[in-house]
Amino acid sequence: MNNPHVLPSPPVAHAARAHVGRWSQFPRLLHFAAEYLLLLPVGAAIALVWANVDAESYFRIVFDLNFFVTDIAMVLFFGVVMKEIVEATGRGGVLHPWRRAALPVVVAGAVAIVPAWMLSATAPMFGEPLVTWGWPAVFGIDIAFGYFVAMLIFGRHPVVPLFLLLALASNALGFAALVPHAISTQLQPLALVSLMAAAMGAAGVLRWNNVRSVWPYLVVGGGLSWCALIVGGVHPALALVPIVPFMPRGTTDPGFMVDAPADAHDTLNEFERWCRPPAQAALLLFGFVTAGIPLKSLDWGTLSLPVAVLIGKPIGLMLGIALAPAFGLHLPHRVGWRELTVVALLSTIGFTMALFFATVAVGPGPVLSELKMGGLWSLTGALLAWGAAWALGVGRFARHPPDARR
Repeated sequence: MNNPHVLPSPPVAHAARAHVGRWSQFPRLLHFAAEYLLLLPVGAAIALVWANVDAESYFRIVFDLNFFVTDIAMVLFFGVVMKEIVEATGRGGVLHPWRRAALPVVVAGAVAIVPAWMLSATAPMFGEPLVTWGWPAVFGIDIAFGYFVAMLIFGRHPVVPLFLLLALASNALGFAALVPHAISTQLQPLALVSLMAAAMGAAGVLRWNNVRSVWPYLVVGGGLSWCALIVGGVHPALALVPIVPFMPRGTTDPGFMVDAPADAHDTLNEFERWCRPPAQAALLLFGFVTAGIPLKSLDWGTLSLPVAVLIGKPIGLMLGIALAPAFGLHLPHRVGWRELTVVALLSTIGFTMALFFATVAVGPGPVLSELKMGGLWSLTGALLAWGAAWALGVGRFARHPPDARR
């Protein structure tokens, strides 16, 4: 007969709580991975197989889909990413206040510039100097996949928001670098500024009048923003980035990559709930239209991008960290050279952003194929980061792992 007064042994109870607690910390992270991260590789795998089995039919379909996917559908995914950024940088977010974010923003410059220089130096060595046309691809750091790996290694360690903001700043530099590439012959600064001012003004008026429905922000603000970018000569995938910050948000937020309560009906969370299914489809299609690479046409130039990134970004990060004290900036507490080594390798993961930047910067042809394959090869940065964390004994591999709840 079971004795109701007998309690489980302390070690068993502690182990059960530890096991449950480890994964209960990441509900939003796991959902984000399942909903977004896994779909792009599926689309990329389909594209790789199709392009090498029947290239003619594949590229015919891609030609018809390209504008819809890269110029319209991807607007929704970048809108979802911007929603997470707004919450992370708001009051109580992991990147608030702004002084906490200063160091990775400054370091991002070195992380972007050094590999860009290395690409120009290594591409001729591999016999493909034209690969340097895609130099904006070296700026790309995959926010979602990199954050996923960082959380698996470090948990709630202060180095994770440092990596996140580094990725955001580096990608922002990449988008700036794309401006002369994106329809450069049609760049219209006056149209861009005037229409974007109208878009942000409309979103501001909606916010001022406390409009809670997400649709006016998307249709009016987002529509004007998309027109501003496409007419102004800039790639329109970022149309929702300046509009999402105007959407009303709840007074409290459970944290970055943490699910909002079911009764949270603020505009920002309603936007994400509505946007999830189409953003998932957008990533699936984006992988399909960008990753179709005829492998038989690849040459040694494919190695230029991964070599430049895998060597240049760690060097750039360490140089930036070394120069940071001259600007009065300091590393977060509990972040040392071992953690920075892992972050440097995480920053080499280009994946989605490298594919995106390469697609915009370079027209169709063998050079784009080599850059795309180089972007896919950058996923090896995740394995290198995991191996470095194990070798250096940091994060989950520390002898006495830090409490993830701190």
